[in-house]
Amino acid sequence: MSYVDGFVIPIPEGSLKLYRSISQKAGNVEAVGDDLDVQFGMPFKKLVKPKPGETVVFSFIIFKSRADRDKVNAKVMSDPRLKKMMENGGEMPFDMKRMAYGGFKSLIDM
Repeated sequence: MSYVDGFVIPIPEGSLKLYRSISQKAGNVEAVGDDLDVQFGMPFKKLVKPKPGETVVFSFIIFKSRADRDKVNAKVMSDPRLKKMMENGGEMPFDMKRMAYGGFKSLIDM
């Protein structure tokens, strides 16, 4: 069964270009908020509480398994382009403390 890492991130709209360039290096599937004013359930805007001028990005990565995820993440984090940014306080296009993240076991894998 596959394994999924998921992220929900509030990002200043002016930082989307930088975020996109970082994401392209990491190889994520990224989607930026479009229809966020829904009238049912827990809207992402209520969950994330974006500030004025921010939007919400939803991201997920599908892996073969959790072991595969751990192996891939180790490679990604050792990539010199990303490692330099993470270790040296490089410019981040969002507040990491406001990012929601988790790993998910597949319930159904079709």
